[in-house]
Amino acid sequence: MYAMQDEAGAITLMIVSLWCLGSWPALFNLLERRGRVPMHTYLDYTFSNYSVALLFALTVGNIGPDTPQSPNFLKQLSQENGPSVAFGLAGGLALCLGNICLQYSLAFVGISLTEVVSASVAVVLGTTANYFLDDGLNRASILFPGVACFLVAVVLGSFCHASNVADMQTKIKAAEPLSQMLEDMKSPMKGSEEFTALLVNSSNNHEASFSPLFNVATNDQFHLLKPDREGRHIAIVAGLLCGVGNGFQFMGGQAAGYAAADAVQALPLVGTLWGVFLFKEYHGSSRKTYILLIGMLLMFLTAVVMLVASSMPRHGSETLT
Repeated sequence: MYAMQDEAGAITLMIVSLWCLGSWPALFNLLERRGRVPMHTYLDYTFSNYSVALLFALTVGNIGPDTPQSPNFLKQLSQENGPSVAFGLAGGLALCLGNICLQYSLAFVGISLTEVVSASVAVVLGTTANYFLDDGLNRASILFPGVACFLVAVVLGSFCHASNVADMQTKIKAAEPLSQMLEDMKSPMKGSEEFTALLVNSSNNHEASFSPLFNVATNDQFHLLKPDREGRHIAIVAGLLCGVGNGFQFMGGQAAGYAAADAVQALPLVGTLWGVFLFKEYHGSSRKTYILLIGMLLMFLTAVVMLVASSMPRHGSETLT
């Protein structure tokens, strides 16, 4: 199995991985805004993501020296390594569920805040765990201040999002006729009794209809199934970017340590740029919002530099040469 031994090469892989992992959610957000069915987008994304993972396993996993400490991929398939496979499957399941949640979060709060929160949680928990799991590849005096920068960035990101929402509400209040029209369209039904009756009636309807709906979904009696190919190429590119980003992150982690490789979780640095320039998420916001946004990006940039710098070996450990 090929193992990255060069520190400069590992850092290069992590930078490319950072760009890839920060860009694919932007493509999801683009398809969501175009009205594509989220399930179709995720299926196309999953196909290409899995294809890249398989390509990495059959190429990078089979080149280089085949040693007992680092056997090739195909050889590992015949070994009794059930616990390792179980951990790998659990990691894949966690990633899959996380990406599904991220996809729907993009639709509710936008790409900037979604990536900030998800990446910061991943760094705080994942980097701390990787620090103790790795064998002397990271210096705590540099690593954990970098993690602290992520925490500061997520706080700034939260304030930035709140400030942006306040700016939007100010604009809406300025359009009183539109606000009044939206208020008139609201349902006048209020009170707990009406809500309880509606809930019970809705529950009964769902219980009675799920079986017929499954029947229609399976047999398509009304010929409703239509191909949804519009935007498929974008979803496939998103999967390719995610697969390449994950592959390069693991390769970089071999040399720089997986705690340092978590620097790629600064993907909001890339995602926010997509949000600002492509989706105009902060267009017309106040000066306060822009100051918070710039502060958040600077903290992420500082965190990336510190996590990469922490790949220096700790005292007494044998790592990169």
